Formats: sequence, C-alpha cells, structure tokens
Amino acid sequence: LRGGGLDMTRSTGQIKKGDSTKSKQAVSMAEAKKQIEKAKLKELKEKLQKMVENDAKLSQFKKQILIDITSEGLRIQIIDEQNRPMFDIGRDQLKPYTKEILHEIGKVLNDVPNRISLTGHTDATPYHGGERGYSNWELSADRANSSRRELISGGMEEVKVLRVVGLASAVPFDKSDLFNPTNRRIAIIVLNKQTEEALTAENSATATEEPQPEQQPEQSPPHQPQTAPAKGAPAGAAVEGFSPAVQKILKH
Repeated sequence: LRGGGLDMTRSTGQIKKGDSTKSKQAVSMAEAKKQIEKAKLKELKEKLQKMVENDAKLSQFKKQILIDITSEGLRIQIIDEQNRPMFDIGRDQLKPYTKEILHEIGKVLNDVPNRISLTGHTDATPYHGGERGYSNWELSADRANSSRRELISGGMEEVKVLRVVGLASAVPFDKSDLFNPTNRRIAIIVLNKQTEEALTAENSATATEEPQPEQQPEQSPPHQPQTAPAKGAPAGAAVEGFSPAVQKILKH
C-alpha cells in the first residue's frame, strides 16, 4: 500500500495470481518430463522385444527374457529354465549363451541416459559347499556382479551402473513354489529419474560432525581451611586470609 501498512484486500495465505501461474507451470514441466521419459522407456522396451524376436541367437531364449514396465522403470529379467540355466549350478559363472544375451542387451541400454540397477535372485534351495558362511545371499550378489561385467563387456557404459545387489530367495518370481527354477534370475532395471534420485539420496553419505569431548566446567582450587597456629608460631600466622577487620579482632 502507498505510505505503508497492511493490504486489507488480501487475506492471509492468499497467493498472487502470478505465483499460482508459476507453480502450475513448474508442475506441468515436471509432468511433461515424466511423460517424455516414460515414452522413451516404452520405445526401448519395444526395441529390445524386437531384437529378441529377430535375432537368431536370442530368439531361442525369448521365453526366458521377460521385459516389462514397473514403477521403478523398465525391467529386463533373465530367468532360468529347468534344462537351461543361466549360470553353472551353485556358481557365479555365466553360461556362454547368457553372456551373448547380456552383450546384446548392453549395447541397447546406451540408447537412453538412464542408469541401471542389477539384482541377483536364487531359489530357496540352500547353498552347500564352498567357503564357510557363503550362502545364497553371497551367490546372488556375485551373479549380479558377473552380469554387470558382461553388460560392460558387451559395450554398455560402466558409469550407467548405480546399484548391484543380491536378494537370495527373498523376492521369488514364483511365490507358490519357492524351489521353481524361474526364481533363479537376474533383473536389470533401467531406472526412471524418480527412482534414481531416491536411490542416490538414500545412499549418499551425509557429512556429520565428529562429536566433541564434553567441556568440563573450570574448577576453582580447593578451599584451604584456616588452622590455628602451631605452638610457638608467630602471632599473625593463623590470621592470614581473613579480612583486615577480622585479623585485628583475632590478634587482640
């Protein structure tokens, strides 16, 4: 208002028209980016599906290469079959045909800027042998990492990898049969921006101040009690530390 004072025509919390427009524009831009990214991931999905269908080497594995869109992004799952496992039994060594599958997928993943997550899964069969303490948790993580190496060997940029984890049999593909070979699988997720940012924020190291030692209050020197003068000591020996007035009284 001219001359100062409150604008009585505007209620508390009211947003100016210009502020509201900017807010709507920001929401619209964010939504537009999501839709563009979604369209690109859908396009990548179709490209991968066509590649699997048309490639002579990959087409024989099309029942074992599952591609879908999830809330996290584009998911590519390579699952085991009873007579055609992706890995050597109980090991993280990839079969030659699994390497070929990953090499071909790795080349295509460079078509989008999105980063990826790799997850290894096993069935519920307990792991036997090997080093003490080695279990399906370690095996699934090692298999995911072996897959990462083959994707890069096939041409995928190494910086695209954001996360490599092993989940053992905790998240089964077939919940009705935990021992089904299809539970043994590798999941590659081309992350959407929202999931990527959430993972990055979750795993970012936060700077924390080192705890400082507790400051102890300064202590005054202990009070020295006044004592009577020893026998034969000078008369003023026992009155030191008292005020002049008190000392005068004590001396007399």
